[in-house]
Amino acid sequence: MLGSIELPDCVYSKEPIFITPISPTPNHSLYLSNLDDQKFLRFSIKYLYLFTKSINLDKLKSSLSRVLVDYYPLAGRVRKCPENDHKLQVYCNGEGAIFAEAFLDLTADELLVVSNKPDKSWRKLLYKVEATNFLDIPPLVVQVTNLRCGGMILCTAINHCLCDGIGTAQFLHAWAHFTKDPTGNLPITPFHSRHVLKPRDPPQITSIHPTFTKIPLDRQNSQFSLNLFQYLQSQPITPASITFSQSQILHLKRQCSPSVKSTSFEVLASHTWRCWVKSLNLPSSINVKLLFSVNIRKAVKPELPEGYYGNGFVLGCAEAPVKQVVNGNLQDTVKLVQNAKSELTSGSIKSVVDLLEDKTVKTDLSASFVISQWSRLSLEEVDFGEGKPIQMGPLTSDIYCLFLPSVGEFDAVRVLVSMPEGVVKKFEYYMTELWDVSDVNGDVIKGHLHLKNPKMISA
Repeated sequence: MLGSIELPDCVYSKEPIFITPISPTPNHSLYLSNLDDQKFLRFSIKYLYLFTKSINLDKLKSSLSRVLVDYYPLAGRVRKCPENDHKLQVYCNGEGAIFAEAFLDLTADELLVVSNKPDKSWRKLLYKVEATNFLDIPPLVVQVTNLRCGGMILCTAINHCLCDGIGTAQFLHAWAHFTKDPTGNLPITPFHSRHVLKPRDPPQITSIHPTFTKIPLDRQNSQFSLNLFQYLQSQPITPASITFSQSQILHLKRQCSPSVKSTSFEVLASHTWRCWVKSLNLPSSINVKLLFSVNIRKAVKPELPEGYYGNGFVLGCAEAPVKQVVNGNLQDTVKLVQNAKSELTSGSIKSVVDLLEDKTVKTDLSASFVISQWSRLSLEEVDFGEGKPIQMGPLTSDIYCLFLPSVGEFDAVRVLVSMPEGVVKKFEYYMTELWDVSDVNGDVIKGHLHLKNPKMISA
């Protein structure tokens, strides 16, 4: 049993190579929207897939070369615009993606036991590109690691400035499609242009946007807020991972009914935010924020074209004093989330795009809990021809919270977030035990909410 022991080192049999598009691709600079090149998104989305059966490496390389014809910006390089140091663009030059091969002396079953809580040692499952800054890393880095049992780990790092979660899922499904059917056509044609989200001239800021702040921060709350953010970043952190089944989410919804009808995301996000605030034992008078990703592809008018794989989301923002979040009930918090969503009209979304023309505007992370939803993107359905993964998730856990799919459990959601070591147990307690509820069979469970076998794997 691996427990908290860090993973052994990967063995690299050869140097990584560049996979370039199999045929010529357009050579030009691709404009990135203000949603794409936010400093908040200047990192790579790192996925980990665990398969019980390995895929032929030559097939993977060949299909990657083929899919990079359609997704050619991922074979380019992100650079600063010559005329504006604060603006990024993609030089579509076909230089290629990095592809690394490795071996790890473990089995898929051994990894599965501890995969719900990936610690920092899991970073070795993705080839580390030696670079002086983020812009020197190719937009796509891939490592395939074969396992002792004949299984395989696939890790990808995809530049967030080029793709959001929906976009990365679209790309991975396209790559898998060509692995299984090299001569077939893609079910979704990628839409490259980001001019559909170009700001107005002059900018028109027509809404209030609590998601953002200007530097310096508001003095009224800045000293504590900065200390909170620095505290979470500087402490030794450990992952908390709790899986909620469909019936367990229904239990939470019943806490709000009949007065408030909520979606699964709204109620679970509200519950998780409340538990996070409670577990940190914050001063009751400060304001805390919940920031959560909202897909705007259909919300903005005109709608974004089908196949748009750039950043087509903005962050909704629910905000309240700590005492309101902690002492209020779940339905009150759900209303805050619903109100935040309802404010994201087409007009306010365009106002966000215009606001971000001001490069001193930043996402306010000072006293914020950030949730990104990966559970509805079909990421766990990616199949390269040897079956779907037995696990998928991020390469490592962070202080930002992820709602992940739970492989093999329909509509289940795995909540993954890292917190200071002394706080995790309190957070897990609040997440899984608080209220009187009836279970799905109608049996009343007194005293607190008993989630049946919550999947809390010890770190």
